[in-house]
Amino acid sequence: MDRVHRIDLNCDLGEARRGTPRWSESLAARSGADPGDAALLDVVTSANVACGFHAGNRPTMSATAAAAAERGVALGAHPSYRDAANFGRTELEVSRAELADHVHFQLVELDMAARRRGTRVRYVKPHGALYNRIVHDSEQAAGVVDAVLRYAELAGEEPLPILGLPGSMVLSHARSVGIPAVAEAFADRGYRADGTLVPRGRPGAVLTDADEVADRVVAMASGREISTDDGTRVVVSAESVCVHGDTPGALGLARRIRHALEVAGVEVAPFVQPTARTSGPVGPMSGPVGGPGSGPVGGTGSG
Repeated sequence: MDRVHRIDLNCDLGEARRGTPRWSESLAARSGADPGDAALLDVVTSANVACGFHAGNRPTMSATAAAAAERGVALGAHPSYRDAANFGRTELEVSRAELADHVHFQLVELDMAARRRGTRVRYVKPHGALYNRIVHDSEQAAGVVDAVLRYAELAGEEPLPILGLPGSMVLSHARSVGIPAVAEAFADRGYRADGTLVPRGRPGAVLTDADEVADRVVAMASGREISTDDGTRVVVSAESVCVHGDTPGALGLARRIRHALEVAGVEVAPFVQPTARTSGPVGPMSGPVGGPGSGPVGGTGSG
């Protein structure tokens, strides 16, 4: 019998930014999920939701969590450096302990927003510069893992899975302490021969041809080789593939990818079981919600 291939399709969502129309709209009474995010949630199977440090605010977190639950989409926390000015794409020199505080705070913020809408966070995927830093930086990778372990203790539950680049320090460290480690590929990003991503700003970093991207994702999901920036061919093994929500034409690209996967006989499904939405909040946590310093999210959002 032929092997049945399966992959999760994830997307970065809930990325309202202070000073933009999307931010203002998100603060309006009963605004609901951003229409663009809602459309993407009809296509993807997992949603990485901004937690306030690079983008997002409490109303956006709550509305996006509810919209994901209604569609059977797994909800993931998408924490970053405290870097709203640069959308979380600038590396910051912070200690392991400080980074753990920041990631833990963001995870609590999103999960409490989710609980208020009768659902839960099911995994953690760091964002931007933090995601790339913990590929090779053991100390900062450990800070992320510390945060996930702290939250598991607070919630009285098993640690949430961490989604990251294959071969990264953060996944290795997660496995060493019993945290589920989930390898991720990127649909619209170029790869180097060592399996890492071509840095943004360099030629070939972002792929825009929908047919090319869809073909690459099918190849990755099927265990076949893809081309890298220097012409080398590598196999990128992953349980989940990401489409960036802020990529121009992201919705059409996501639809094209999902269609190509289904035509190729690849099952598209979350890598972790989503939490079905209930009629009310799931229940209280075993400890208080707190944050580093005065907390960056505030009453209506973060900056």
